[in-house]
Amino acid sequence: MRILRGLHHPRPLPGPGCALTIGNFDGVHRGHQAMLALLINEAKHRGLRSCVMTFEPHPRDFFAARAGTPEKAPPRIATLRDKLGELARCGVDDVVILRFDEHLASLPAEDFIQRMLVDRLNARYVLVGDDFRFGARRAGDYTMLDAAGARLGFDVARMLSYEVHGLRVSSSAVREALGTGEMERAATLLGRPYAITGHVVHGKKLGRELGFRTLNLRFPFHRPAAHGIFVVRVHGLTETALPGVASLGVRPTVEDAGRVLLETHCLEWPGQLGAEHGYGQLISVELLHKLHDERRYESLEALRAAIAQDEADARAWLASAGTPPGR
Repeated sequence: MRILRGLHHPRPLPGPGCALTIGNFDGVHRGHQAMLALLINEAKHRGLRSCVMTFEPHPRDFFAARAGTPEKAPPRIATLRDKLGELARCGVDDVVILRFDEHLASLPAEDFIQRMLVDRLNARYVLVGDDFRFGARRAGDYTMLDAAGARLGFDVARMLSYEVHGLRVSSSAVREALGTGEMERAATLLGRPYAITGHVVHGKKLGRELGFRTLNLRFPFHRPAAHGIFVVRVHGLTETALPGVASLGVRPTVEDAGRVLLETHCLEWPGQLGAEHGYGQLISVELLHKLHDERRYESLEALRAAIAQDEADARAWLASAGTPPGR
């Protein structure tokens, strides 16, 4: 999959044009996956490359920050790395990442169509969701896009809502499930267990002092959709997934600096990795079951006891779920 950060040159995509869809794709849930499957099928039928246009930061992040109310931005489901990984897994040929800034926010809908879709991408087919809006003041909609396509020479299609067991699949529904700790419902909406991927970074080594070595991943957004203490499964350290317990949040007992970390303690540390091995490795941590929210403890000794209880609870849940809690 080819990734383009911005559209700085005319016609950055070679060939006869592209089949395009546009959206934030936070989480790349089952509704997104159905849309991408349709896009890819149409692209192959027309002899075009399939292309996704997405935005960073999320437009709602931008508008909330501009209004001085960052707390109104939606909690983020996925990192950019995870979003791109899922788009690649779906089979998309190209992803265009546009920086959502004041210039893009103020671009009239008609100019967005002409400059971005026609002049830059040579879109021949555009697929959008049923609630798609675009352009300054969200003035553009499906009707405007369809009329522009008839005039400028590209086809426009609209995909209606996607449902699973009678429930509309949306990023908002995934955020709600993650926010309330309903990990099974989130997995149903996503079509896979919810996971966070990243390179293991150095921390303060406090977990080692407490007797619980951790693998630390940075979550680059201040409001993750999920938060708390979880039973997890770690991929990427060994050939088989490793069960563990993890904290996703701001570490209120020892730091609470606003920086979000995913700290994962494997229930049995693989001996072949050694004491220091793991730093810099790319791992994926699946959040399987929420144990409880983050808590602030009065002392490090109380924190140590709480972690030990979380480990015991994680082992019990894994045993009840039929998953071996360790070697």
